[in-house]
Amino acid sequence: MNQDYIYASETPVGNLPNLFIVADGMGGHNAGDFASRYTVEHVVKAVADSGLSGPISLLGTALRQANAGLLALAAENPQLHGMGTTFVAATITKDCLYVANVGDSRLYKINQDIIQVTRDHSLVQEMVRMGEMNQVQARFHPDKNIITRAVGALKDIEADFFEVNVTPGDRILLCSDGLTNMLEDGEILQILASQPGLMRGARQLVEAANQNGGKDNISVIIIDPFADEVKEC
Repeated sequence: MNQDYIYASETPVGNLPNLFIVADGMGGHNAGDFASRYTVEHVVKAVADSGLSGPISLLGTALRQANAGLLALAAENPQLHGMGTTFVAATITKDCLYVANVGDSRLYKINQDIIQVTRDHSLVQEMVRMGEMNQVQARFHPDKNIITRAVGALKDIEADFFEVNVTPGDRILLCSDGLTNMLEDGEILQILASQPGLMRGARQLVEAANQNGGKDNISVIIIDPFADEVKEC
């Protein structure tokens, strides 16, 4: 079952000039699939209907509304109890990238090197930040898929927001952990360096992740902020 859900719009959504989202749901039966789809669709609608203008305010308000909606639905339907989803979203205004993140889906800025903009909200990454293990140990830890924040988990959602400058040559990658659990950052950089086309690069990433085991759903969006075309895969 695919519990990932993605959205990409190069054209304005409400007061945002564009909007890109990856969500990775969790929960039994169809709950994870429902949670990711509901959250993305609710955020898109909330942004489209909002009179707010700041990207961070828009995304933060929409996320809080989606979180409240998921909690209410889970309380009404036992089959949806315990559902939740990761969420990473991006919008680009001129030369500035705005990012919202909950969970362990990631956003990278890639040029000559690869920079993870988001911070994973996961048990092992919290242990890494506290110095209790290194990144190599975290990558192969049996609890690496346990996340510490999710949309739909708690009444008061805690999201991270980032504001990053972008320059010509930068590419933005949003992905679920189905990609990053199978490929190291250096491998992602190498693949995209050898594949300048956005669609081809996205396909190569998915193929490489599958070749390495493909143990989870793999969702990828690659953006070139300064290209005439933005492709989604």
